[in-house]
Amino acid sequence: MIIPVVPEKTLPGDIKIGGSNPFFLIAGPCAIENEEELDKAAATLKELEKEVPVGIFFKSSYDKANRSSITSYRGPGIEKGLKMLQNIKERYGFPLVTDVHSPEEAEQAAEVIDMIQIPAFLSRQTDLIVAAAKTGRWVNVKKGQFMAPKDALMIVDKFRQSGSDKITICERGYTFGYNNLVVDMRAIEMIRREGVPVVIDITHSTQLPGGGTQTGGDRAMAFPIGRAAAAVGVDGVFMEIHSNPEKALSDSTTQLPLADLVPFVKSLYAIDKIVKNRQDL
Repeated sequence: MIIPVVPEKTLPGDIKIGGSNPFFLIAGPCAIENEEELDKAAATLKELEKEVPVGIFFKSSYDKANRSSITSYRGPGIEKGLKMLQNIKERYGFPLVTDVHSPEEAEQAAEVIDMIQIPAFLSRQTDLIVAAAKTGRWVNVKKGQFMAPKDALMIVDKFRQSGSDKITICERGYTFGYNNLVVDMRAIEMIRREGVPVVIDITHSTQLPGGGTQTGGDRAMAFPIGRAAAAVGVDGVFMEIHSNPEKALSDSTTQLPLADLVPFVKSLYAIDKIVKNRQDL
C-alpha cells in the first residue's frame, strides 16, 4: 500500500473522490467583497476547468466572524452573501462552499450551499457539528490549530452519530509556538488511514496568526505545501484566490493571485496522477 485507500464517495456536482480519483478543488476569494471580485475568480476557475479535469467548488465567506480586530472587514452578511453566491452558481455552474458559525446559520445556508464549512476555531462546537450533519449537506470541517490528527476523528464520530457520513476533514496547520503554524503531512496520512477524506487548506496554512491587528502570512509557502500534500495523496485542495491579493479586504498576505491558479493546479494534478497511479492522461 503506497497511500491509504479512502472509499470512493460522490460529492455534489457528481464529483468523485477517494480511490484513485483526482483531488477536488475548493477555491475563491476569502471574503465576499463585491460581485466583480466573485466574477473574476469564477471566470478564472472556469478556464481552469477546461485545462485540468478536477471537480471544482466555488468558495467565499459572507461573514468572517473570527477577525483579529473588531474594525476588520467581515463581509456583506448572510442574506446578501448567500444571494451573491447563488448568482455565481447560476452563472458558472459551480457547487458552493461557505462558512457557518451557528446551528441557525447552518440550516439557513443549507438552502443554497452545497458544502457547508466549519471554521477551525469552531471545530469542537458540538451543537454546530450536529446541526451541520443534520442538514444532509456535505460538510468540510477545518481541523482546529489546536487539534492533533487523531483528535479530529472525534469530530467524525460526532458527525456519524448525528446520522451522516458526508464529511471531509480539512488540515490547515497546527500552532507552533507564538504567531506561527506548522503543517505536518503525517496528519493527512493518519486521518486517511481511517477512511476519512482529507482536504489541505494551503493558504490558511501559510498564516502567521495574531501579532497585531491582523493575521500575517507568507503566500509563497502555499506552493510547496500544496505539492507536498498532493504527494501524500490528499483528496481535496482548498485555496483562496484574488485578483489583487495585496488589496484584499481579508487575508491579504495569504490569498493567491488568479494568474497563478491554472499553472499551479496543473502541477498538483501531475503529482496526484503519479501518486494515485492513474492512466487518464
